[in-house]
Amino acid sequence: MNWKTIPIFLAFLCMGFADAVGPFVGIAKESFDLSNAMAQLLPFMGFSMFAILSIPVGILQDKVGRKKILLLGLVVAILGLIFPTFFGLTSYAVFLSTVMFIGAGASILQVAGNPIMRDVSMEGKYSRNLSIAQFVKAIGSLSAPVILAAAAYFYSGDWHIIFPIFAASLLVTLFAVSLLKVDEKASMSQAASFSSCFSLLKNKYVLMMVLAIFAYVGAEVCMSSGIPLYLKESFGIDISSLGVLGAGLFILALTIGRFFGGVILNWMPPKRFFLLTCIASIGGIVMLFFGVKTLAIPAVLLTGLGFANIFPLVFSITVDAMPDRSNELSGLMITAIAGGALIPPIMGLVSDNTTVLIGLFVPLAMIIYITWTSFVVLKK
Repeated sequence: MNWKTIPIFLAFLCMGFADAVGPFVGIAKESFDLSNAMAQLLPFMGFSMFAILSIPVGILQDKVGRKKILLLGLVVAILGLIFPTFFGLTSYAVFLSTVMFIGAGASILQVAGNPIMRDVSMEGKYSRNLSIAQFVKAIGSLSAPVILAAAAYFYSGDWHIIFPIFAASLLVTLFAVSLLKVDEKASMSQAASFSSCFSLLKNKYVLMMVLAIFAYVGAEVCMSSGIPLYLKESFGIDISSLGVLGAGLFILALTIGRFFGGVILNWMPPKRFFLLTCIASIGGIVMLFFGVKTLAIPAVLLTGLGFANIFPLVFSITVDAMPDRSNELSGLMITAIAGGALIPPIMGLVSDNTTVLIGLFVPLAMIIYITWTSFVVLKK
């Protein structure tokens, strides 16, 4: 293995910390006595950073280099963790600002992390390393519910321990990346700009796929935050024990699915696999509507396995269709991660006015749209 890849793998691990906003929703709802809609402001605050920062950071990256942008992302995330680590969460507003900084750092890391992996990879190993990096990122996503469950067991429910753990991990990564010597390879296409990015949306195929990313991330955050609430409302599972049994189970399924997705794609065409993962996702969510406790856990697992590879499939299929515009497409699709900010509050409003189960129609509608795009892609 090329040792230069290790700091970048650590950066991908830190990217996964942003997915902690899913488990945070249920905790915030209990800790600050919030409505579902107010609690869903957490993912809105975190994922809105992708909409605000992705394209400007991509343009800045073209001028200053990927390593500096990667360091910037780590510093921004660390800044967000200083107050809760040393002073605690004194209010919901402080919690929101913490999540905002973590989201901003993650969005900057996303912009820099994917291309810099190419710079540190040996010839012909870029795709493999990027696949491994997505798996590592999934481990970072899984760390949040695992740490929360451990805190409930070892620290009498003091879930605040998650913040110093995240901060320490980010500091180690910052040190490792700062020592890294990178020979950054120039892009083969023209540098992305605001006009070149947004002009691509005139292409109906590109617009459809960008909206698929938007819908998918929104649906994933809805499920990771909604599953603990669903289990509590439907089956009375105590929210303090939801670490691995709630959102963590869904994220665990995502992690396993991404690992096996890399294996399956060795022999199955991506477009066909895209359709199959969408069908599995719909099947898993529909099973939740049966309201049967014995089916709930299998449904969560099936949903997570189905969701696992949608993002990389949409991303790679779109870039493969227009490889000469990969910079602009990357900027647009990373910006579309803002779906994680805008769609969960809609589910929160629906849940407040009906039930958490009815609120799951929101992510179901998103996956139905993505399934339609998979049919279009398969025929194209």
